[in-house]
Amino acid sequence: MLLLLLLLLLQLLLLLLQLLILLLLLLLPLQLLLILQLLLLLQQLLLLILQLPLLLLLMLLVLQLLLLLLQQLLLLLLLLPLLLLLMLLLLMLLLLLLLVLLQLLLLLILLLLIQLLKILLLLLLLLLVLLLLLLLLLLLLLMLLLLQ
Repeated sequence: MLLLLLLLLLQLLLLLLQLLILLLLLLLPLQLLLILQLLLLLQQLLLLILQLPLLLLLMLLVLQLLLLLLQQLLLLLLLLPLLLLLMLLLLMLLLLLLLVLLQLLLLLILLLLIQLLKILLLLLLLLLVLLLLLLLLLLLLLMLLLLQ
């Protein structure tokens, strides 16, 4: 839940940053377009990273569904020979092990993603502050030119 809130906050910040970039495109000289392109690339990278845990969650849900189906099949096949039951039990245990391993992998990826999101958020905030300072400087220069 905390990760989802963090992701939503980050997406909102990225949208605000895009709006600021569009406004600055009208005011800034061509040299600063490289900075704006870097910000857009950073945003695209962040959006790609945000999609990775959703894919792993989908894989976990499919595995849980397979495990549930296997359990139901095992209940239906109680009358079959013991060998078949042992094979199904082994398959179920392997699926359980795979499910646990994928859950651990997802947890690790989510923890790493949180750290990466923190770093990217700090970088975006720093770039935003730098752009705002640059905008203030340009406005001051414009005011000085108008006063002369």
